Amino acid sequence: MQARLILEDGTVFKGKSFGSTRESFGEVVFNTGITGYQEVLSDPSYCGQIVTMTYPLIGNYGINRDDFEAIRPYIHGFVVRQAEEVPSNWRASFTLDDLLKQYDIPGISEIDTRMLTRKIRHFGTMKSVITTSSLPDEHYVEQLKSFELMNDQIQRVSTGQLYFSPGTAERIVLVDFGSKSGIVRELAKRNCDVVVVPYDATAEQIRRLRPDGVLLSNGPGDPKMVPQSIDTIRELVGEIPLFGICLGHQLFALASGADTAKMKFGHRGGNHPVKDLLHNRCYITSQNHGYTVLEDSIQGTDLEVTHINNNDKTIEGLRHKSAPAFSVQYHPEAAPGPFDSSYLFDEFLEMVRNFKTDAKAAPSQAQFVAATKGV
Repeated sequence: MQARLILEDGTVFKGKSFGSTRESFGEVVFNTGITGYQEVLSDPSYCGQIVTMTYPLIGNYGINRDDFEAIRPYIHGFVVRQAEEVPSNWRASFTLDDLLKQYDIPGISEIDTRMLTRKIRHFGTMKSVITTSSLPDEHYVEQLKSFELMNDQIQRVSTGQLYFSPGTAERIVLVDFGSKSGIVRELAKRNCDVVVVPYDATAEQIRRLRPDGVLLSNGPGDPKMVPQSIDTIRELVGEIPLFGICLGHQLFALASGADTAKMKFGHRGGNHPVKDLLHNRCYITSQNHGYTVLEDSIQGTDLEVTHINNNDKTIEGLRHKSAPAFSVQYHPEAAPGPFDSSYLFDEFLEMVRNFKTDAKAAPSQAQFVAATKGV
């Protein structure tokens, strides 16, 4: 069956339908990863988007049970040059086409994905639709003019209730803005006692869990769409050690007085070079974000830049000058991607332990009063 990908500027790509034949609107973006399409499909940060893979052959190793980053995909469409129908891998349980049909996600193949990617790079991300309908192109261009992109993605992908991943080491509260399961896996490797809470958990609700540290997860959309979360983070900075990843990085910046803005086409893929300014070295990172922290907005805050993107010099990492808190724009849990940055979880836990040690060593208020009496 023929399918069309229609962009808001009137550009039309004709190809072959696979997956669901449902009509779907969304923001078209591209991912430069060579592998890891299953993790991309199941990353909640893609909620509301139609994802184009720049690597030409997708589906060649099938879909397996273990590589999902969420319980289900949230993307609105999948665009590839060639969708392999007969995968070859001992782990494969079913095909890419099967997965898209199961979750009612439309796909389109056999289009010029290089041309589409160059167009997005030149003009920026655009509203788009995948359809198998015979209605004229002009009908959809008119619809796209009035189509509003989603602004409730975080609410859609966040957990609805608290849950645990028990461990015997530090208790970490993971605030779920659309968290990938790789974050929990990395914490579990380190035997952390993980408590996952909804995106709108208040500072008081988090305090009641007696956490040793708080981790702000990745997630989709504009960080300014959850002002209550920004207020919560602002309350916790300096009180509990904090680590932000991707959207969590942006929310940490907003809570500290900085500002964010939408990027032209974002960073999505497993091969983005990031420079660590503190140690003067480069890491290859996995990324998926369409917003960035504005460099000029850091002035006058208690933040300092720790990492920058080697391609476009945008901010990739921040730390607080006095509080135990830092963040990165990329994904140290990778999946898919390189393992260069997993050490950040160790640095976070070291910060947590140092904070606990310092807190124990500090005198209580009563001890302080007694020690300073008569001074």
